[in-house]
Amino acid sequence: MIKVLDETIEGLDVEVATFRFDGPYLDGRHPSSVRFTSAAEDAARRDFTINALFLDPESGEVHDYVGGLRDLDARVIRAVGDPRVRFKEDKLRLLRAVRFAAGLNFDIDDATLKAVGDMSAELRVVSAERIQAELSRLLTTRGQSRGFRLMLETGLLDAILPEISAMVGVQQPPEFHPEGDVWVHTMLALDLMPHPVSLTLALGVLLHDVGKPPTFDDSTDRIRFNGHDKLGAEMAGEILRRLKFPTEVITRVQSLVEDHLRFINVPKMKTATLKRFVRKPHFDEDLELHRIDCLAGPGTLETYKYVVAKLHEFQREPEKLKPKLPIDGNDLKALGLPPGPRYRELLTAVEDEILEGRLETREQALEFVKQHAGLN
Repeated sequence: MIKVLDETIEGLDVEVATFRFDGPYLDGRHPSSVRFTSAAEDAARRDFTINALFLDPESGEVHDYVGGLRDLDARVIRAVGDPRVRFKEDKLRLLRAVRFAAGLNFDIDDATLKAVGDMSAELRVVSAERIQAELSRLLTTRGQSRGFRLMLETGLLDAILPEISAMVGVQQPPEFHPEGDVWVHTMLALDLMPHPVSLTLALGVLLHDVGKPPTFDDSTDRIRFNGHDKLGAEMAGEILRRLKFPTEVITRVQSLVEDHLRFINVPKMKTATLKRFVRKPHFDEDLELHRIDCLAGPGTLETYKYVVAKLHEFQREPEKLKPKLPIDGNDLKALGLPPGPRYRELLTAVEDEILEGRLETREQALEFVKQHAGLN
C-alpha cells in the first residue's frame, strides 16, 4: 500500500484515482454507473492499449493487461478490446486515435482504423468545445499534416471541417503553385510550421487559403481566386466560432488570413504604409505565415527577406515606427477647423509625413495642416 501525503510536490501534478469499472455509456460519454474493481478490469475500459499501462511506483514494474507494451514497440495505436465499443463509449476517441497516431508517428491498427472510418459521422455529436481541444492539440504538436490526411481518409474531416475537405482537387496556377492543389499546398504548409508553434499561427496556416475553393475561377487566362483573402477571413471566423474558440483567437486568426496576401504589395508600399503594416499586433505571426506560404509554394523568399531587413532598419529608431503626433484635435480646433471626420484624415496625413521622414516638429505639422486644409 502506498501512502499519499497531503503535501504539494513542487512542479508535479498528482491525481489519485481508484481502479474502476464503468457501466454502459448511454450518452456516448458518461458511464451510467461506476464500481471499484481490479487493475486488469480497469485497463479493459481504457481507450487505447498504450494508455492502459500501469507503473508500480515502488518497484518500477509495468503491469500490462492489454498488450500495450507490444503496441508501443510496434508503434501502433490499437483500441482496447472491440474498437466499436470503445468509440461508442466516447465518440471523441475517434479523433484522439488520429491525434495520437499523428503526434507519435504511429500506425493505427487495421480494425481500429476501420472502426474510425465506419463511425466517423458520429463525431458530430461531440460537443464543439471537446473537438476544439483535440484539434488544438493536433495542430500544435508534430505530425499535423499526417493527422489531417488520416482525418480525410477516415471521413472525420468531412464531419467537423468540411471547408478543409473542399480543398482537395482545387487546382492552382502552376506558375505560382508548382506543388499542386490547395489541399497539397496546405498540408505542405502545416509541415513547415516551427515547433513549438502558437495555436493562432497554426490555425492561420490551416485556414489561410480556406477561401480558395469557393472563389475558384478558371474563366480567364489563368486560374484565379479573387477575394479569397477577405472571404477566407469571414469563413475562418465562422469555423472558429462554430468550434467555440475564444474571441481573441478568432480575431487574430482572421487578421492573419485577411492580411496574408498583403505581402505581395510590400515592395511597392510607401514607407508609411509598410511601417503601419509591420507594427500591427502579432506581426511576427504574419511574417512567419508568409514565410511558410512561400516555402510551400514557389519557394522564393525575396519579399520575406526584404521585410526582415526593413524591420531591422526600423528597429534602430523605434520611436519613428509609431511616433507620438506633435498635434492633436485641439490644435485643429484652434486653427478654426470644425470637428468631424476630417480631423482623423488630417492627423493620419500628419502621421504619414512623419513616417515618411518629411516632418518632425510641431511647427512643421501645423504648417502642413494649414496647407492640406487650404487655410493659407
